[in-house]
Order: sequence, then C-alpha cells, then structure tokens
Amino acid sequence: MLNRRNFLTAAVGVAAAGGLAACAKEDEGSSSSSAGDGGGKKLTLGFSQVGSESGWRSANTDSVKASAKEAGYKLQFSDAQQKQENQISAIRNFIAQKVDVIAFSPVVVTGWDAVLKEAKAKKIPVVLTDRSVETSDESLYVTLVGSDFTDEGRRAAKILEKVLETAGHKGAVKIAQLEGTTGAAPAIERAKGFKEVMDADHKDDWKIVASQTGDFTRAGGKQVMAAFLQSNPDINVLYAHNDDMGLGAIQAIEAAGKKPGKDILIVTVDGVKDGFVAMSEGKINAIVECNPLLGPQLMEVVQKVKDGETVERWIKTKESDFMQAQAKDALPTRKY
Repeated sequence: MLNRRNFLTAAVGVAAAGGLAACAKEDEGSSSSSAGDGGGKKLTLGFSQVGSESGWRSANTDSVKASAKEAGYKLQFSDAQQKQENQISAIRNFIAQKVDVIAFSPVVVTGWDAVLKEAKAKKIPVVLTDRSVETSDESLYVTLVGSDFTDEGRRAAKILEKVLETAGHKGAVKIAQLEGTTGAAPAIERAKGFKEVMDADHKDDWKIVASQTGDFTRAGGKQVMAAFLQSNPDINVLYAHNDDMGLGAIQAIEAAGKKPGKDILIVTVDGVKDGFVAMSEGKINAIVECNPLLGPQLMEVVQKVKDGETVERWIKTKESDFMQAQAKDALPTRKY
C-alpha cells in the first residue's frame, strides 16, 4: 500500500545475540554513541521483520540494522520467518523488555488488535514499516513508513502498456499473475491497483488467465509458473508481485522451451539488483521500483515519536519505473 523514499544507506553493521520465543530469530544491535533522552540513556527500538524471503527483504533488514547503529539506538531485532505467531511473540517480548518504540513490518494485514492494545496499555508507541494493517482502532499505531502498493499495481499496468507497444504486440493479452503472500498488504494492493487499470482501460483485450501465490520466493515463482504453463500454454504476459518470483518464473519459462522477455513479456515489482541483471539480459521487460532502504527514514520517525512530536499518518517514499532499455545504465547504481 505505500511508497518508499530513495535513501542512500551505507555499510551494514550488525551485532547479534540471543533467541526469542516461537522460533523467531532475534538479535541486538547497538552503538557506542547515544541518542534520545537528552543524550543519556540510549533509545531502545524493538523491530520485528517479516523474514528473509527475498533480496528486497534482506536489503530492508540491512538498512534497518545499519541505520539503527548509526543513530546510536539499541536495536532488539527479531526475524519472524514469515509467521504471524512469531511476530506477535516478538512484539510481546519487546513489551516485556519495556523498549521505547516498537516497529514492525507485518506478515499479514489482519489479526493485530490484541497485541497492539497490549503495547498501547504500556504506553509503547508502535510504528509500521513497509506494510499496513487493518485495526479496529487507528490509534493503536502512530504512523506507517512505506510504499503505496496500490499505486505500484497501477504503475505495473501502465508500464505493461508501454512494454506491449515496444514489443509490437497485437491481439489478446493473456496474463499470468504471481501473487505475493496470501493476506499480505503488498499482495492485496498490487493486485488491486493492476486490476483497476485493467478494468478501466483494457476490458476487451487483457485477461488474467491464471493467478496464484508464489509467496514472494523464487522457488514459489518457479513452481507456480511451471504449473501455469502446463494449464495455460498460451500465456504471453507475466505480472509478478516481486522480482524474486519473476526470477523463479524465468527458470520455468526457459525449461518449457520459451524465451522470457520475448515469448512471454514480464513485468515485476521491487527493483533488486538481480532483477536488473535479468532485465539487462532481456529476460524482464520492465520493473516497478519499491525501495527497501527505509532505515534512515525509520530512525528519524522513531526519534520524533519517542520525543512526542507529531508525525504524518502515512509517510510515503519515492520510487521510479524502469524499462528494459534503461537497465544497463541503471544497473551500476543499484544499491540493493
């Protein structure tokens, strides 16, 4: 649901320690400098990450850890391994530790009210990153830092128009859609935005003939695309909700004796380096950027929230779109 600012982020420094409940991996990062509370006690941030399912997510984690260290915050970090129950356990652990601020990128949209009410009862502010949630009480979190996923879906549909024109495609457009994790905000919103444009402008010539989750992973993208090609061998467009699923799908397309980027035109979302490599090789036709380097922006917001300052309800970030012709020039500048 949201849009991300291009932030330059430097080297990644991480200190690791510890185990947490419900199998979630947790570590703690800290720095010798001080921040918050007048330069005395370090600000402690509890951060629960979705997992490490993709190159995008790894870059996002690195950015958060490096930025927390640079800001001088004590970071309690937990990897939920894509399980909501692990994330809820991590947040409860942060509450028990009396951290100053809790931030998390939610695995799915719903099911957070109980644990967020527990944080509110202990007067610990919560900041959402990357993904949104649906709650019965909007005061349960302070702000959301991240991208407009619905708009990313719209942008994917609009750039597909350019891809079709560039390829000189005539006739029916038979689209396979690789969805993100079921119930996750980017999966819901990227599908919604794409369909908005399709229904408004392409009712007669575009059709989604197959759509299924690949769980944002390369393995999932490969497996699902192979099944798509067996049941719908005349697919001529792939829309993947992230680069990693698109990269997995490329393997399946090649295994089926087809040429990705030619026999099947491909549009993906994220803009990770591996995606740009594939685009420079002609295997992906266009990428809608979703920048993972949210760390610096998140740390600014965390400090403001801790200091009781008012922040916007949704802090969107800035992104770009890239066609295949731009890939080689853009590739050296990709930071993730």
